[in-house]
Amino acid sequence: MNAISTENPSIIDPVKLDRLAETAIKVGLRLEPGQDLLLTAPSAALPLVRKIAEHAYKAGAGLVMPFFSDEEITLARYRFAPDASFDRAANWLYDGMAKAFSANTARLAIVGDNPMLLSEQDPAKVSRANKSNSMAYQPALEKIAGFDINWNIIAWPGAAWAQQVFPNDTPDNAVRKLADAIFAASRVDRDDPVAAWASHNAELHTKTAWLNGQRFSALHFSGPGTDLTVGLADGHEWHGGASTAKNGITCNPNIPTEEVFTTPHAHRVEGRVSSTKPLSYNGTLIDDISVRFEAGRIVEAKASRGEDVLKKVLETDEGASRLGEVALVPHSSPISKSGLLFFNTLFDENAACHIALGQCYAKCFLDGAKLTPDQIAAQGGNKSLIHIDWMIGSDKVDIDGVKPDGTRVPVFRKGEWA
Repeated sequence: MNAISTENPSIIDPVKLDRLAETAIKVGLRLEPGQDLLLTAPSAALPLVRKIAEHAYKAGAGLVMPFFSDEEITLARYRFAPDASFDRAANWLYDGMAKAFSANTARLAIVGDNPMLLSEQDPAKVSRANKSNSMAYQPALEKIAGFDINWNIIAWPGAAWAQQVFPNDTPDNAVRKLADAIFAASRVDRDDPVAAWASHNAELHTKTAWLNGQRFSALHFSGPGTDLTVGLADGHEWHGGASTAKNGITCNPNIPTEEVFTTPHAHRVEGRVSSTKPLSYNGTLIDDISVRFEAGRIVEAKASRGEDVLKKVLETDEGASRLGEVALVPHSSPISKSGLLFFNTLFDENAACHIALGQCYAKCFLDGAKLTPDQIAAQGGNKSLIHIDWMIGSDKVDIDGVKPDGTRVPVFRKGEWA
């Protein structure tokens, strides 16, 4: 792995980096005075973490507490740890995070690790470690999936990630190019990112208002390798852009975001669907996914690459082979127009319509904040230890909305809003 001085202003624009940190606090989180902030980040992202802390404290943060991961330390586990290590996770840490979120601590995640970090490791160990971690993280994840608090995800241009996206560039040029792509997608390549996000949120809300007014019972996707009917959960609600958490704070959970999304019915998905972009999942690239659903559950699954990992993911728990999210993104989105494959779901999901295996979002129901987990399940919401998005949209995919009486309304034609 190449050592790169990512604090060098000639590699990463310091002005735009500062804007990204400010946008994360003012738009992504809308951190309130006195509110604590818990953040996780790759160790290489320290320059961005420092800027975030600066803007958080300027906004009146009570306490900023960072937790760092490191790629070499992660690999050391797979190289040297005893076999029993892969069935363990830091429950005490995640219990502490859940306690912090219960006390209204905001959550910020910075992604940027090598997407292929674990590609050469034993898939069985990767699967065991992921499952153990998912189970331990469940108390904290419930607070995120339930939208109890304001949370946000942004990205850092990690060196190994940059080389994956720009394999023909020198390490420094690759980092610079990835940084510029992140800044553009995050709308911090302009003088007033906060105003740009306000305008973008308004456009997304126009789309969700139309979809919520239609009250579709299902969506039908058709295209190469795809003939899929996604039943929508009873009392579902579409969201996109800024949303209000249960703590009353309106935030943008993902930066960037181009999607509008809602909850499918876990038992009303039928047909076949093929992926249109590779899925980078915990260091493994899963490509050319093709699955068949019956009564909401995947009963056949294939992939040209990473099929073993995909099948292990589907065995995580009962809900892992069912859908927890369906999202609409036009083919003309800025991230799609960039022509880049980011090997990172935060970006790639915003280049195409997508579905997500696993856990649903409680907020994607009418009065979702008032519903119990049992009520959400009764209305078709899925429960799982995982939530994994993968892309099924392209300029060759059409989508129809299906109303309860069977009436069909064009929603997308050739990848664009109809």
